[in-house]
Amino acid sequence: MKKTLLLAALSLALGACAQSGNGRLTLAEQGSFAVGGTVKTSEGRYDANPAALKGNNNDFWNVYQTSTQAGGQTLHGDHAAVFYQIPERARSLPLVFLHGYGGSMRAWQTTPDGREGFQNIFLRKRYPVYLVDQSRRGQAGRSSAEGKIAATPDDQFWFAQFRIGTYPNFNPGVAFPQDQASLQQFFRTITPDTGPTDAAAITGSMGALFDKIGGGILVTHSAGGAFGWLIAGQNPNVKAVAAYEPGNFPFPEGEVPPVMENRFGNIAPMKADADTFRRLTQIPIVIYFGDFIPDAPNGTQGGDQWYLRMKLAQDWVNTVNRHGGKATLVHLPKVGIKGNTHFPFSDLNNQEVAEHLAGWLKEQGLDK
Repeated sequence: MKKTLLLAALSLALGACAQSGNGRLTLAEQGSFAVGGTVKTSEGRYDANPAALKGNNNDFWNVYQTSTQAGGQTLHGDHAAVFYQIPERARSLPLVFLHGYGGSMRAWQTTPDGREGFQNIFLRKRYPVYLVDQSRRGQAGRSSAEGKIAATPDDQFWFAQFRIGTYPNFNPGVAFPQDQASLQQFFRTITPDTGPTDAAAITGSMGALFDKIGGGILVTHSAGGAFGWLIAGQNPNVKAVAAYEPGNFPFPEGEVPPVMENRFGNIAPMKADADTFRRLTQIPIVIYFGDFIPDAPNGTQGGDQWYLRMKLAQDWVNTVNRHGGKATLVHLPKVGIKGNTHFPFSDLNNQEVAEHLAGWLKEQGLDK
C-alpha cells in the first residue's frame, strides 16, 4: 500500500531529522526484517512444566533458569537487521548501506546536527534504500556467542581517530558541527558489539540479503568496507561497491603488501582467494576518502592512520585495475570537496558528497 509521508513524520519515525522545506517523500513500500543468522540448540529435552519447578519460590528469573537449564531450547541469533524503503518510480538497483565499527544503520539516517542523511537524500533521487545493522550490533544484537560489553570511556580516542580534531580542538575548516549538542549526538551514535566479531556471520547474512533482494549496490563505511569486499567478491548480486574510507583491502595471492607499521596501530593487508578477487575486478568500485589526511605521516593519530590506509587503498586500486578491474579512488579535497572527517556522508557538506556519488552511479550506468 502506498504511503505518503510528510518529511517531518518520516523523521520522527526513523530518526532522520530533516530540515523543513525539503518537500514530501512518497514511498511505495517500506518494512523491516531479519536475514541470515544461526540457530543454537541446547542439549536436553524441552519441558514446558519441569518437575524442578515444584517448590520453587516463583521468582520469575528462577523459573527462567530452571527452564533453560533443562535444555532442548533454541536461540536464533547472528542475523542482520534490515530496514528498507522503496520510493515511487524507483530506480531498478537499490543502495544497500553497511555501517562501520561502532556504528549502526543510524549512521545513514541522519547527521549529528539533525539534517537529512544519505537515507533520505538517495530516496529523493528515487533509489530504494536498505539500511543494515550487522550481526551482533544494534537491532541485530542477539548473539550465539558470549560477549562482554565494556564500559570504557573512549570518546576522545575516537574523536582523534575519526579526524574531527584533537580533543577538545576541532581541525580548522572541519565540516563537522562544532556545537556541543551536535557533538553529544555524535558520541551517542557509538554502538557496542554484543558478541565477538564474526566475519562469516556478517558476510553470510549480507549474502542472504542480496539473495533475497536480487541485484543492488553495496555502500560501506570504514570497517564495514573490509567485510564489503568479501560480500561483493562472493555474491554476483552485488553489482557495484561504493566504499567510504574502508580500513582494509583484500589482495590476491602473491601480491599482498607487507604489514604497515605505525605507532598508532599496525595495518596487516587482507588476502583474498582467487575467485573472490576475480569477482571484484568485474564490478565498478569507487572508494572515497575525506580531508585532513597528510601526504606523509605527521605524528597525529588520525593523520598517520588514514595516511597509511589511503596509501593502501591506492595500492589496491592499482592492483585491481592491473588485473582488468575498474576501481577508482577519490580523495575528496582533490575534487573540491573539503573539510570532511571519517564520516563524509554525515558531515556538513553531505549533500555535496552525495552528488558526487550520484554522478558516479550515473557514469557507470547504475541509475536506470
